[in-house]
Amino acid sequence: MNQPDILNISSYLFVPLPDAAALRDRLHERCLADGLKGTILLAEEGINLFLAGPAGTVRGFVDWLRRMDGRFAALEPKESWSASQPFRKMLVKVKREIIRMDHPAIRPAEGRAPAVDAPTLHRWLAQGHDDAGRPVVTLDTRNAFEVDHGTFEGAIDWRIGKFTEFPPALRAHKAELAGKTVVSFCTGGIRCEKAAILMREEGIENVYQLEGGILKYFEQTDGAHYRGGCFVFDEREVLASDLSAPGTAPSATEDR
Repeated sequence: MNQPDILNISSYLFVPLPDAAALRDRLHERCLADGLKGTILLAEEGINLFLAGPAGTVRGFVDWLRRMDGRFAALEPKESWSASQPFRKMLVKVKREIIRMDHPAIRPAEGRAPAVDAPTLHRWLAQGHDDAGRPVVTLDTRNAFEVDHGTFEGAIDWRIGKFTEFPPALRAHKAELAGKTVVSFCTGGIRCEKAAILMREEGIENVYQLEGGILKYFEQTDGAHYRGGCFVFDEREVLASDLSAPGTAPSATEDR
């Protein structure tokens, strides 16, 4: 079977960017020159990007970005493929947050919560507990319409409509998490990273974020313990556990 032509990447990095506005035009100009399409979000707290194009061009842009500014050296994109371009245009935007939580005390660039990699979570879910013998629960930090397309078996879902609703939902339900190992997860890692930091600040002791989110779990495991697909914010709409796009989903414009 031939490899599809279009490489899709998603990546984010929490790193101080006080010059986000100045970076916008330079990144936009480079993407247009390369013929890339997608969205790059910049904020004082970091960068969040979703790009698609020919593999060499996409990877070349990431290499250029790392060389151009050492603050982006740690970017580690997640890759998937499609037969056609899933984005209609190229946008580079400056935002207040690269993922809006409305909780300014949460600053991942100043220190992450512990992370668990996909193979370890896969093993924990298979055995029913973590390596210390504590029961493991997965906490979906995505919006309700995303969860409806697929999630981990038995995942906690507070039916939030947008990520700014996560802090009050946590405070309403955090007693349910006591004594458990909680693994927060989302599409690519950005929301569950902020969520894990907030949970630790709220006094929940055994908290991890799923490194790389659902997409990295699909990439590094056989997808066991996950049911359904993963909603993505481009024209592919839903990815299966093999990172293919088997169908379409209702359009949506909520935050990522």
